Amino acid sequence: MNFDLSSDQHMMRDACRRVMATAIQPILDQSPIDRPLPKAAAKQVLQHLAQLGLTAARLPEDAGGPGMTVLDYGLLCEQLPPVVAFILLPQETTIARIHHGCSAEQRERLLPELIGANRIVCTAATEPDVGSDPRAVRTRIREEKDSFVVNGRKMWISNGSISDVINVTCRDDSNNLVRILVDRAQSEVEVKEISMMGLRQCHLAEMAFHDCRVPKENLLGTSQDGAKILTLTWLANRPLIGLCAVHLAQRAFDAACVYAKDRKQFGKAIGNFQLIQERLADMETAIVASRLLCYNALAAIDRGERANGVSAMAKRFAVSACDRAIAPAMQVHGSMGLSRELGLERMARDVRMLSIPDGTPEILTLIQGRELTSFDAFRQ
Repeated sequence: MNFDLSSDQHMMRDACRRVMATAIQPILDQSPIDRPLPKAAAKQVLQHLAQLGLTAARLPEDAGGPGMTVLDYGLLCEQLPPVVAFILLPQETTIARIHHGCSAEQRERLLPELIGANRIVCTAATEPDVGSDPRAVRTRIREEKDSFVVNGRKMWISNGSISDVINVTCRDDSNNLVRILVDRAQSEVEVKEISMMGLRQCHLAEMAFHDCRVPKENLLGTSQDGAKILTLTWLANRPLIGLCAVHLAQRAFDAACVYAKDRKQFGKAIGNFQLIQERLADMETAIVASRLLCYNALAAIDRGERANGVSAMAKRFAVSACDRAIAPAMQVHGSMGLSRELGLERMARDVRMLSIPDGTPEILTLIQGRELTSFDAFRQ
């Protein structure tokens, strides 16, 4: 399979790099690197990405999206630092989830403001005791006169603390998974920011819904499509997160190559030493292999193939391999590699954050194993 970029892909990639360097990076630089961005700054980031079509990357043109392939979306996501990608992904993924299964009236009423990032949206599926198994969701929804009432708790919600609209996965009286949009201008929700070891400029939140009243017109889709919609978006999200890891490892590798040529010990550049060359060669191999696995998974999705196994494989391998690749980059730099000034220690923390969202390594292993054997190891 040929993954040489076309002229259009080169232009898209270069445009994304320019927007990142000239418009988005200054916004990041104006805020402390170890605290979540202010909501206004995060909204600015999303609005710049919206101009590239990335907030609705998976939507067709007749729905307000660019109609790009998920492979092209992955090429652009790879150009973004994970801190930016993890502001984008909750917005874009939730927009895709709303688009699939919502009515024409809801699409017209809700999507334009979200696509333009005039309002921030997120998905609330994970709960304190429910992560990899969305079918175990306990948050309840009941019908009451002219509204629905939601009760439950959600955890680890990306962009949760700055979102204006929350796409909540819950169970109805028939125990079906359903989705409802909770507009914080209409409904009261308790939200608490969660501090994390990496991606410190991103937002992660805990939510509590106590008799939260939501207008009936905010119920999405049919009563049995909740799990299906989550799965459809997870398939692409996994290699996209893998490419976030590739971005970090590539930056660490590039810095190590420059340092190996400039830094002198024992009268010569350290790049002359065989062990340094071995570390650089291993890093490059990990990065290239990870990138190609992620591209392959995204291309399979574009071809309409069953991509459960290749998607799981791509994320699991890429995050693990790129995590391991950053450590030798730090070692090549010696003591400088441990400094906060250089930024490699932040990359080491950030890449560790990528292993959990959209499937832990263990769950991804079992998904791949299920595709190989037809036996589902984590269900009755």
